[in-house]
Amino acid sequence: MKKIHLLIPILLFLSCAEKEVETNLSETIIEDMPIEIAPDSVLRHVVYFSFKESSSPADVQSVVDAFRNLQNEIEGIESFEWGVNSSPEGLNQGLTHAFTLTFHSDAARDAYLPHPAHKAFGEILGPHLDKVMVLDYWTKK
Repeated sequence: MKKIHLLIPILLFLSCAEKEVETNLSETIIEDMPIEIAPDSVLRHVVYFSFKESSSPADVQSVVDAFRNLQNEIEGIESFEWGVNSSPEGLNQGLTHAFTLTFHSDAARDAYLPHPAHKAFGEILGPHLDKVMVLDYWTKK
């Protein structure tokens, strides 16, 4: 019985020491990893399109693919997402496709707008575009 009483403090000590090692290891790993801190607010560049009836699904897909690829060609686009209208409300005024680009600064968005890759995208889009609406806003929480 005395051996058990002696063993309990040793096990307790070892378990505490092991946790300290884990904590130190975690701190070391975190210190070595680059940490990206997201800004409190981001700039959303939201674009809505409708396509000409003469544009085929393949034409529309080529526009989507070209738009998506801009994030690989233009520095400052933090994220890109898109989708097709699915609202049952019927308030989309004929606009069918939504695209959202996220920037962390006005300067990044302002560099994107006249960028040659963005202009080249416009050449791909042009023959298929029926309507467009663009809205930019800074997010608020």
